[in-house]
Amino acid sequence: MAHVIWITGLSAVGKTSTAETVVEQLRASGEVAVMLDGDAVRDIVRDASTGHDRDSRIANAYRICRLAQFMAKQDLIVVVATMSLFHEIHHWNRDNLPGYFEVLIEADLETLRARDFKGVYGGADGGEARNVVGVDLAVEFPEKPNLVLDNDRTTTDRRELAADLLRAFRAAAHVLPQRGSIGAEAGR
Repeated sequence: MAHVIWITGLSAVGKTSTAETVVEQLRASGEVAVMLDGDAVRDIVRDASTGHDRDSRIANAYRICRLAQFMAKQDLIVVVATMSLFHEIHHWNRDNLPGYFEVLIEADLETLRARDFKGVYGGADGGEARNVVGVDLAVEFPEKPNLVLDNDRTTTDRRELAADLLRAFRAAAHVLPQRGSIGAEAGR
């Protein structure tokens, strides 16, 4: 049965590492799973007109939504790791993605700044980067995520986060709506 596990949160919160581990664990249990990472999609598409301002971020998020929908319609479990912190994206996903399971990973800003391996927060602090979500670009956290995980500095094992996520997902999987038509139009 098709499902989309949508993992969201701020930069450096652990979305990608958690998603990678979830996919590994799903595959180890014999399930067919694939991962979509927001940064990877942006890199693959290489659309020079898509920056990091709000409108560009939303356009990229809709690309990810449509890709997730396309893959899920092939009876895959699609694990998405992306910021996409906009209510319109979350609402579209709930209405159009089969078996949609929304996960918000949280950590305090001090922890995220300490983990800032991409230099996102440091660039914003130094005035070198603009449109940093959570710093100078407003955040729209999901209104009703299926699961909220805390990845503060006391949580260091991504396998623990992935196991918590999979327990909640499996408990909810049989009641998640199977919506979404492959022809449904996504956003812009």
